[in-house]
Amino acid sequence: MAEGSIAGNSAGGVPTVKSIFIYPIKSCKGISVTKASLTPMGFVWDRQWMVINSKGRMYTQRVEPKLALVQVELPLEAFSLGWEPNKNSYLVVRAPGMAELKVSSAKPGLRSDGVSVWEWSGSALDEGDEAAKWFTEYLGKPSRLVRFNEESETRPVDSHYATGFNVKFPDAFPFLLISEASLDAVNKQLKEPVKINRFRPNFFVNGCESFAEDLWKQIKINDLTFQGVMLCPRCKVPTINQEDATRGSEPTETMMKFRSPEALEVDTSTTKYKGQPYLGQMLVCEDNKTNKGKIVSVGDIIEVEKVFPSYANVAV
Repeated sequence: MAEGSIAGNSAGGVPTVKSIFIYPIKSCKGISVTKASLTPMGFVWDRQWMVINSKGRMYTQRVEPKLALVQVELPLEAFSLGWEPNKNSYLVVRAPGMAELKVSSAKPGLRSDGVSVWEWSGSALDEGDEAAKWFTEYLGKPSRLVRFNEESETRPVDSHYATGFNVKFPDAFPFLLISEASLDAVNKQLKEPVKINRFRPNFFVNGCESFAEDLWKQIKINDLTFQGVMLCPRCKVPTINQEDATRGSEPTETMMKFRSPEALEVDTSTTKYKGQPYLGQMLVCEDNKTNKGKIVSVGDIIEVEKVFPSYANVAV
């Protein structure tokens, strides 16, 4: 397949950023924004916070689906260049049956040690007893809200896929991109369509063919260069209804019929992700050390500069 041959669609369109989603608290509801500034570890505020159990281990929707109902809000200006939190700016947290929680966006002075996300362990900034009490009551078990400590901690991405890149509290990489056409293709196979919030992308794009993003090796958005490093293996989260936190078998059950490693004929000999369907491409930003002061906006054109020749060449 020639470079650039999948950039458009049959109507002659070009890939464009349709939506940008930020998830301030890991596994809680996302925020749709029209623009967002970048940091060396991803979008500003994305997965900046995380809820942990009494042993410091992350809580996610996989084990606590009720997190899907937790809404978060930040000041709109928080996504602009140069904005600094102050004593009058807050992360506002809401959930059914709970009073509103306001967490100062200024950095807390407390620290939690032994905080862990998958294989990584380190310290994090603790948001205090009020936030801990709120999440403990909501989840019905001891919980605390912590913030990634950028000043003292480093969490590298999996070196099997990329080196020299760091993240805060996402599962694996700084960015996830999914196309609208791919979501439509999945929904055509389902009895009941699902929304994009089941898949939690940062970039939701249109103007390309379904699953074209699978083969995007290098793209450019607003003069920022992104590398496709891994197809995204889907866990249990897409099977959780984001409106009522109920579990089901779809869309995973249907996706396994045409988006499994076997169906795509990808090489799984070196991966730990087996028996999961794929949707979306995970990205790193090549300009990660110099992208402070850079913004990506809805409507930005995506230039597809390099593509993988086939699924056999794509990392999984």
